[in-house]
Amino acid sequence: MLRNWQLYLLLTPTLFYFLVFKYYPMYGLQIAFKDYLPSLGIWGSEWVGWDHFVRFFQSYQFWEIIENTLLLSVYELAVGFPLPIILALMLNMLISTKYRRFIQTIVYAPHFISVVVLVGILFVFLSPSSGLMNHLIVLFGGEPINFMASPEWFKTLYVLSGVWQGTGFAAIIYLAALAGVDPSLHEAAVMDGASKFKRVLHIDIPAIMPVSIIMLILALGNLMNLGFEKALLMQTPLNKESSNIIATYVYEVGIQQAQYSFGTAVGLFNSVINLILLVTVNQIARKVSENSLW
Repeated sequence: MLRNWQLYLLLTPTLFYFLVFKYYPMYGLQIAFKDYLPSLGIWGSEWVGWDHFVRFFQSYQFWEIIENTLLLSVYELAVGFPLPIILALMLNMLISTKYRRFIQTIVYAPHFISVVVLVGILFVFLSPSSGLMNHLIVLFGGEPINFMASPEWFKTLYVLSGVWQGTGFAAIIYLAALAGVDPSLHEAAVMDGASKFKRVLHIDIPAIMPVSIIMLILALGNLMNLGFEKALLMQTPLNKESSNIIATYVYEVGIQQAQYSFGTAVGLFNSVINLILLVTVNQIARKVSENSLW
């Protein structure tokens, strides 16, 4: 450590961040098992055991929230996970460097748009009275659709807007893996008469498979962790039956209704489910392949 003190010094801000914002807040998790009152503090509040968890499990909203969270998570994973891989493979096959950089700039740009701005764009473009999408629907003889107030449209809008915003940036890690492929492999394949599709199938895909497995494990480990800000901003009283997920429910009961202990219990339940998923998927990946997180 003394010999490499410069490296440890560079690491200090990251360690400080995790200690302050990730590990220290775990001290407050105990209020999930207490009837927390701010006037009494964490230690002074009365222990109630599993009462808040039982209350959540017996709540009439429990299955609706779990179903919304799981369906939206699986939908997002099924659509959003393979697209960055496909995009990276397509970009890697482009011959023109200038054209590839131009395409990369276009697909990366949405990532830097604020979530608030993105949701604002959705409301403007999908407005039933002045939105471009409804103007096109009316032009072709259809009836205007109030997309943002329709429960059946919420999940599709959430996932597709996320794909538009994040696919390009997510493809960077796969492009980095493809950059490490030995060019002589492609040269030998061309000499043997392999088509572009076969080169992708037998050279590029095996090269990014380890990275893809790691990313899939991480994605499944965060299956229940959906973007809270975006779901909350897109949520309206009319689409709440479809948009009310665990993250927004925790915000509603924990912050808006000041039920701190109950909100913490729901959030802790969500985190435990994610931990179980992460460990399980990692064990499966270790058995079926040589790639895993540990």
